Amino acid sequence: MSNYRGVIFDIDGTLVDSNDAHARAWVRAFADQGIEVPFDQVRPLIGMGGDQLVPRVTGIEKGDPRYQPLSDGWKRHFQEEELPNLRAQPGSRALLEALRARGLKLIAGTSADEALVGGLLKIAGAEDLLTEHTTSSDVEASKPEPDIVQAAVTKLGLKPEEVLMVGDTPFDVESARKAGVDTVALRCGGDSRFEGAVAVYDSPQDWLDHLGESPVA
Repeated sequence: MSNYRGVIFDIDGTLVDSNDAHARAWVRAFADQGIEVPFDQVRPLIGMGGDQLVPRVTGIEKGDPRYQPLSDGWKRHFQEEELPNLRAQPGSRALLEALRARGLKLIAGTSADEALVGGLLKIAGAEDLLTEHTTSSDVEASKPEPDIVQAAVTKLGLKPEEVLMVGDTPFDVESARKAGVDTVALRCGGDSRFEGAVAVYDSPQDWLDHLGESPVA
């Protein structure tokens, strides 16, 4: 029998097909401030929080007065131009229902703004299944730092070895590893750099189709 009692779900890319949308929003936010950054430079970094991504791309740290206009611009472009067109990843709700039916405790692990989390969970069809989640107020640093995973483990009331992280980027795997948590990785976010994951599937539906022989079996 599985030793796992809880599952932390990343949202963007994992439950909602939103990674390209985030990259486009960042490119526009940079352009608004006169910083020209190509999509192909931003896209591989999606999965990091803005506090990690912006310094990596521009050298502008979170404490710099130039940081907040970039973060605000990304949020505005994403919320107004991208969010209305997003779709759930295949099998998102069905997988959550199946895991909960097995008695697993579920939580969303994200550093996203509270205003965005609700909209994304609604798109995923998960607002009534992932009723508990971390937010930016729970952490000092976003992925690939372990803060989000640690906060989620604490909220679940479990030990790290009793919890699985589900994500779609190498930053999810790294964040979970630093927190002592195993990761199931999904390719549907567009990445395949998952060294150290205990299992890899194409999508929530693919994991659901193989649930009986998966880490939670």
